[in-house]
Amino acid sequence: MSVQDSRPIQPDLLPGWLKNFGVAGVTTAWVDNNGIPRSRTVPIDRLAEVVRRGVGVTTLFAVFDTHDGITFAHDGLSTPSGDVRLVPVLDRLRRLAGQRAFAWAPGRLLEADGSVWAYDPRAALEAQVKRAADVGLEILAGYEIEFFIGREAEDVQPAHRGPAYSPHALLAIDEFVGQLLRDLAANGLEIGQLHTEYGLAQVELSLAATDPVAAADDQLLARQTIHAAARAHGLRASFAPLVTAAGVGNGWHIHSSVRRGDENLLASSADSTRPGPEGASYVAGLLRDLSAITAITAPSVPSLARLRPGYFASAYAFWGVENREAALRYVPSSPLLGASHANIELKPSDASANPYLALAAIIAAGLAGIEDGLALPDAIAQDPGGWTAEERGSAGIVALPATPEEQEQALLGSAPVRTALGEPLLGAFLAVRRADAAWAAERTLDEIIAAHLWRY
Repeated sequence: MSVQDSRPIQPDLLPGWLKNFGVAGVTTAWVDNNGIPRSRTVPIDRLAEVVRRGVGVTTLFAVFDTHDGITFAHDGLSTPSGDVRLVPVLDRLRRLAGQRAFAWAPGRLLEADGSVWAYDPRAALEAQVKRAADVGLEILAGYEIEFFIGREAEDVQPAHRGPAYSPHALLAIDEFVGQLLRDLAANGLEIGQLHTEYGLAQVELSLAATDPVAAADDQLLARQTIHAAARAHGLRASFAPLVTAAGVGNGWHIHSSVRRGDENLLASSADSTRPGPEGASYVAGLLRDLSAITAITAPSVPSLARLRPGYFASAYAFWGVENREAALRYVPSSPLLGASHANIELKPSDASANPYLALAAIIAAGLAGIEDGLALPDAIAQDPGGWTAEERGSAGIVALPATPEEQEQALLGSAPVRTALGEPLLGAFLAVRRADAAWAAERTLDEIIAAHLWRY
């Protein structure tokens, strides 16, 4: 028997089986409104009980800010009273290759009576996946993850010096990368590719596309796997949006596609580099609500500092065909890769986003675009950052929100994204964002970057 097997898992038999492999505890993880993983670990003998009843956690985790402060500004969670149950998702349980004494599972947050908690991000994503299925659509999603790899230290000490994209750079971190690839595979994560990237001591890997809930789970597990492999080699990984004020920073790009049966609606025809009608409306929906989406996918103060023209980070709301400066980069079909490969990449996204909420926002906006039959404007092949304001205006290109206040207004003004989160979760999310913004208002950019560096 393997935890990765597709056969039904029997909770009562698991503890004894896992003990045979030296597992002493099971960690159940979820992600808060700052993109930070939180968890509870129980002794292996309690696993069967926790699967049935969960483990108690305070409701206030929904209003933790990035710096572990608690804001009581959201009316629904304005006192220290309240408890919910964290329940591991058993079919996602994994023995951690890089932490041999532990098994790991993502969790869902439930009310004491077993009903859905209004602030559970996993439930918000599951609802959007169901909404797509109810109209005959299937969404696939996958993450590209960029991270800084440094020596074990409190400050920035790069573990490799480049060159970018070069195999020579990997030589400096060869043992780490080798273990990481083995651990990712052992933890059931399928990797498309790995390479050194453009940024300071930066590495990027891509996770295979899958259903959105599994994609969010995979992103969370990949983080744990990377951190453990780095620690084993005296290194430290950071997924922070910015490592230095002048650097390009780390993005966590989200690729998505939408299917009706066996048809990829984002596939392009042989004589076009545009998706078909429904696929075009899906992309148009993302474009229409892009400012609100990025308030979820790039929500932190360092996120906003990262979204600059000329950094492949996307500062303007537009789409383009294989345009890496575009906030929405369309990857069309090709004779070599086929129709199934076509997808849309959201670039303004990073580790300060909750992956479940990020994908929920994307699906909600894309489905709304299809429902409304939105038309997709012409693609942009250039970098509008070099255009005049008048040129951008005539092309209908606007800047993405540049302040927390602008992000909040965009989020409040988006019916699809607002509905996807629900008013309680939206209220807690905005309370946390306001707390973070107030904290950052008293500090310099360098101080802000330093404080976020090891939070992710």
